[in-house]
Amino acid sequence: MYTREILAPRGSPVENGTPLAGTWNRAFSHVNLLDIQRPYRWPLPHWLLNYRIKEWEGFSIQNDIFSLEAFLGNFKLCRMAQVILYNKENGEIYFIRRLLPGGGWKMPRNLAHGSVECHSSRFFLRIHTWLNADTVDVDIDIAATRKQPPITARLAFAMDSREVTPAVVSLKFDEQRSMYAYKALTAVRGDIVLGRDHFNMNPAQCTGIFWDYKGFFPYPMRTFYCGGSGFDEEGRRFGFHIAENQAKETRKNNENALWLDGRFTPLPPVRITMSERPESDWVIQDLDGMVDLVFTPGKNNRFNTNFFAVRTDFFSSIGYYNGSLVNENGENIKVQNLWGNGKKLYLRV
Repeated sequence: MYTREILAPRGSPVENGTPLAGTWNRAFSHVNLLDIQRPYRWPLPHWLLNYRIKEWEGFSIQNDIFSLEAFLGNFKLCRMAQVILYNKENGEIYFIRRLLPGGGWKMPRNLAHGSVECHSSRFFLRIHTWLNADTVDVDIDIAATRKQPPITARLAFAMDSREVTPAVVSLKFDEQRSMYAYKALTAVRGDIVLGRDHFNMNPAQCTGIFWDYKGFFPYPMRTFYCGGSGFDEEGRRFGFHIAENQAKETRKNNENALWLDGRFTPLPPVRITMSERPESDWVIQDLDGMVDLVFTPGKNNRFNTNFFAVRTDFFSSIGYYNGSLVNENGENIKVQNLWGNGKKLYLRV
């Protein structure tokens, strides 16, 4: 069975000007990839190095009624905020995106106490990371349009370290360029108001995955992300978040994670294949027999830009997973019609 060393907690993923490589189960106290000395072969000014760092925070939340996914991304040439709310009972989907020029958002360099937000007269999304208080708080206010009602949400991830084991990684693309990721699966409580209808998000029935990313990602960047969460046949909270990216030595270290009742199991590298376009089924498998999943896209969205040297192709879908996962104890976890999301990203910025 695949295993991966869980390292002792560290203060930063960069030490003495060199990025670390490894997996941890506690958040770093400070993440600033500009601490890396000479990440490129040629000496570059500070502003240009900062321009090369791409970073985002986001989350996905599930209960019997809703699938909610949102993120705030600072890609330096542009910023993006996106909210997708899907009603599983009636099939209605609400999709909101804001694309802004420039990289004005200051993403938090630690998760102890920080926030990032996108706001305008008709759109507000804030993610407040507050691990010192064992919570990550989310606020959403979106005005009504001709096609959809107003949406308001106040949600909180229960981040008590006694109950939640995060997956924290630093992965290298080469000797001096790296990425960092923090992920955690937790119970979620709060409220969603959709038009005149109010929905209480009971933490006993609602689960979510929060993530935080920063990196000197390759130019161009190619990545798949797959994630889902819910409850197994015994009523235990579980979920996974898997990626196929351009990091080196993925056998030794990667960002793939499984959680069962709050306990984190490192997963091996996977291969994600599809017969046709990303709208077809995704087959997600490893060589160790721990990951055997099929993702069936449902509600899809695609975003493309192509402007001189800048190109993006972002496909995202809310769908469902079937198959099985194996945790560190050798327990086979059946995955049956588990709601989740899949993303395929090509970014040349």
